[in-house]
Formats: sequence, structure tokens, C-alpha cells
Amino acid sequence: MKLKAITVLILLAFFSLSCSRSIEYSEEFKKQTSGKYLYNPDELILVYYDGNTLKLNWKGGDMVPVALAENEFFVPDMYKKFQFVKHPETKERYLSVINEETNEVTYDYLKVDDDYKTPSQYLEAGNYDKALEGFLEIKKQDSTSSYINEWDFNRKGYQYLNKKEYEKAIGIFQLNAKLHPDSSNVYDSLADAYLRSGDSLQAYTNYKIALDINPRNSRANRYIKAYEAKH
Repeated sequence: MKLKAITVLILLAFFSLSCSRSIEYSEEFKKQTSGKYLYNPDELILVYYDGNTLKLNWKGGDMVPVALAENEFFVPDMYKKFQFVKHPETKERYLSVINEETNEVTYDYLKVDDDYKTPSQYLEAGNYDKALEGFLEIKKQDSTSSYINEWDFNRKGYQYLNKKEYEKAIGIFQLNAKLHPDSSNVYDSLADAYLRSGDSLQAYTNYKIALDINPRNSRANRYIKAYEAKH
């Protein structure tokens, strides 16, 4: 069944490619439709034009959709047909997935400002306040979202910590602690980062929090006892 389904998809994609047309996009159309579209709370689709060729950047890769008309194109990587639409009430622009069965206009991917950044982009830029603001909004909408996974942030923090980039590691661990304030692990990691950076007091403070949350945290318990014996 899987092989059959893959074969059908390949044939349909080939058919669409063979039907691709040369479109003359107006400058006004390019201006209205170029830009960033919010694919999900932490990911963007970038729409741009190279001459009269419509292009997308999605998941870090550039792609050329199959142009079917000025305002209709097929993206093989997503296996979806799209059109650009404008909401009649809000006047906001969207990328709309074309439903061949119902022909219903949907408002799927909102067009955002050119300077818009996702929480992850703010995080990569070291703007932890803005990143936290964005991730907290995601958490507000869905507290189980994969975009705020505690262990993913922890892993990223340790990547920096192992490279001795202490400021970045601490920034990520602090963000993780604010997103997951009831987790002993996040404070344990933050304490570890402070300890490696040479800040024993902050290490002690965060190990105390980690131990309060989880009294069985042996590493935190050992450090606290050793620190208090010296002070």
C-alpha cells in the first residue's frame, strides 16, 4: 500500500510539473504577496520572486513551486495547492490551501511583517526576553506544544555549555526555567551552568530550588552540603 501511494504521488507531481505555466506576475501582485507567512507558531514560509519565478523558502530550503495561474501554485514538498487571499473583514493576507472538493476559502498561513521573528529566531539571536515572550504565548495557547519541549531546550543549552559559551547556555537554561518552573531538572541544569562559569553562589541558589522541587536530587544535595560547609 505504501509503495502504491508513493507511486501515485510521484505521478501526480510529475503531471503538475508538466502543466507548469510561464506566468507574468504584475509588480503589484509581487508586492502584495512577497513576504513572511506564519506556518506554525515557530516556523515561517518565505515567499519571494526571482524575476517572474515564484519561490518559497521553507524549513531552511529554497523551492520553486509549480505555477498553475497567477494566483494558484502547487508545492510538491508539501503536496498542496495554494492561493493568496485577503480576509474580507480583517484585511489581513494569507496563504490559503486550495481544497479541490469544497472550493472553500480558508485562511491558513497569516502574512506577517517583514521584521517578524519567531521565538526560535530570537533565541538564536540571543534575544532571550523576546524569545521567552514568544514561547510563553505558545504555552498559553497549548501547554503541551512540542515547541516548548523542556528537553529540547536543555539539550540546546548543554550544546553551548560544552563549548564553554556560558552566557548563551545560561540564557537558554533561564528561559527553560521560566517556561517550566516546576521542573527540578531545569534548575539543576541552570545551576550546573553557573557552576561551570565560576558563579558558585548562583549555582547554590539554583541547586536549592532544584532540591526543593525534588528532594531526591542527589547532585543538588551534594553541592548544597559542600557549599554550606565552606560558608
